[in-house]
Amino acid sequence: MPDDDGAQGPAILQVLPALDGGGVERSALEITTAIRRAGGRALVASAGGRLLPRFEHAGAQLFTLDLTSKNPWTIWRNAARLHALITAHAVRLVHARSRAPAWSAWLAARRAGVPFVTTYHGLYREDFPGKHWYNSIMARGARVIANSHFTADHVAQRHGVGPERLRVIPRGVDPVSFDPDAIAPERITRLAAAWRVPDGAPVLLLPARLSPRKGQDVLLRALALMRHDSALAVLVGDAKPADRFGRRLEALASELGIAHRVRFAGHCADMPAAMQIADVVVSAAIEPEAFGRTVIEAQAMRCLVVATDHGGAAETIREGETGWRVPPGDPAALAARLDALLELPPGERLAAGIRARDWVVAHYTVRAMQDATIAVYAELL
Repeated sequence: MPDDDGAQGPAILQVLPALDGGGVERSALEITTAIRRAGGRALVASAGGRLLPRFEHAGAQLFTLDLTSKNPWTIWRNAARLHALITAHAVRLVHARSRAPAWSAWLAARRAGVPFVTTYHGLYREDFPGKHWYNSIMARGARVIANSHFTADHVAQRHGVGPERLRVIPRGVDPVSFDPDAIAPERITRLAAAWRVPDGAPVLLLPARLSPRKGQDVLLRALALMRHDSALAVLVGDAKPADRFGRRLEALASELGIAHRVRFAGHCADMPAAMQIADVVVSAAIEPEAFGRTVIEAQAMRCLVVATDHGGAAETIREGETGWRVPPGDPAALAARLDALLELPPGERLAAGIRARDWVVAHYTVRAMQDATIAVYAELL
C-alpha cells in the first residue's frame, strides 16, 4: 500500500463509536495492525474505551470524538471536526464501521475528496419510518465490505449495492492466540476457580453480551431439559448498564430450578482459556447473526460447537463435520443436541475438533481478513 511519493504510506482513518470489547472494535484493531504492517499510518477517531491501550500498542494515532449522537446538528459538527482532521493529517481514505460515525465521516470525506469505505458489521433494524434511510449510510461507500455472504445478500437486496462496490471479507480468528496447544494450565485453573466449576461437571459455554437476541434464555431452558443434570451453563458477557435482561435470566434460572447450575461470568479477558474449560461452546442467537466470531474462535480451539441454523453460522459451520446447527429458539432441540455431544466418545470429539480447527485455519484467519481489506484500500488508492 505505497503512497504516491513512496516515502511514507498513506494515512487511513477509521471511525467508530468507542474502543470497548465488541466485534467492531476488534476488527478496527486488527486493521490498524494491518495498515501499520503495510507501511501506512493508522488513525482512529472514537470516544475511547478499555481497548485504547491496545490501539496505542498497535501504533494507532488516536483522536477522541463523541461520534455516537444521531442528532443532525451534532453529526454536522462532527463532520467539520473530521474534515479538519483529514486535512491536517493528509488522510487518504476514511473507513466507517457504524452508522452515526459513518454519517459524519461520509460528509467529511466527500468534502475532502477522499474515498469513503464502510464495513457492514450487522443487520440493522428498520422498525420505524426513516430507519431504512438512516441505515443506508453503511451502503454508500465506494466499497462496501460485508462480513459474510449472508450480510452481502442483505446489503444487495435492501440497498441495491452491486458487485462492483460490494466485497465479502469474513471476520477472522488469530490461530496463534486461539491455539489449544498454547494455553498454560494455570490460565484454565484460574478461570475454573473464579467460575466455581465443580470437578467433572460438563461445561456449556455461551460467550455473548447479555441480550434477548443472543438467546441465553434458550440455553437455560435447554439446560433444564437435559438428561445430563450435572451440566453447568457459563454465560460470559457484559450486560448494558440499563438492561434488566441479566436479572430476568437470574429469575428464569430460579424458576426452572437450575440456579445452582448457572454462572454469570461477566466480561472475560481470556477467551482461549475459557473455551478450553468448555465441553461445548454454544451460540444460541434467536435472530440471524451477520457473522458470529465466537463460532470460528471455538472451532479454532478444537471445541465442539453448536449454533443456531441461520445467518453467518450457516456458512462457518459444516454440519456434523466442524460443528452442529439447531433451529433457533428451540430449547428441546438444543437440549437433545447437547446431550448427544456430551456422550460422544473421546476419539470422535477429538476428530471433530481437528476438523474444525483445520477448517478455520484454511478459511477464517485474521491475516486473510487483513490482507483482503488492505487490497480494498489499494483498489481506491
